[in-house]
Amino acid sequence: MARQSAKSAADTTRGNPETEKTAKAAKSAKSAKSAKTAQAGNAADSAEGKPQRGIKKYPNSPLYDTTTSSYITLTEIKHLVMDGQTFAVRDAKTGDDLTRSILLQIILEEESAGAPMFTEAVLANIIRFYGHAMQGYMGSYLESNLQSLMQMQSKMGHQSTNIVSQMQEQMQKQTAQFFSALGLKP
Repeated sequence: MARQSAKSAADTTRGNPETEKTAKAAKSAKSAKSAKTAQAGNAADSAEGKPQRGIKKYPNSPLYDTTTSSYITLTEIKHLVMDGQTFAVRDAKTGDDLTRSILLQIILEEESAGAPMFTEAVLANIIRFYGHAMQGYMGSYLESNLQSLMQMQSKMGHQSTNIVSQMQEQMQKQTAQFFSALGLKP
């Protein structure tokens, strides 16, 4: 009986121009929403000109790599970073970009696991910059110095650890000068 009423409802909507328009509009809206989500996910692709790997985060489940159609761990994402591959982590339900959160989680695990890169003093100073007038400048300052370090490292081709330690000392001096200029302890 339920099948019969569903069939008769389908028969009455078929051929009805108003019902067909509504169905087409709903289908079109759904397609537009999917296209908008895809455009947001691919915006970074076109900005860099590289294909970006899509990773989805589902509630209460591991990360899912849409490229390989398999689950992916933070360790594997770390390897993607180390290999220079671009990717975006998105919340499967909302589409929100979770890439920064995942990268921060990897940094937290690395800092907790072995020899930490950041001392407590450095972390405390970074925290002090949140809400400070110089917060935006600090991010670009750190990014610029890291890029310089990576460029020097690639030019040297890992010639000597002595040179790297000299560069670290130079960057520490520059950072100390930067903090001193702002009245903060290095």
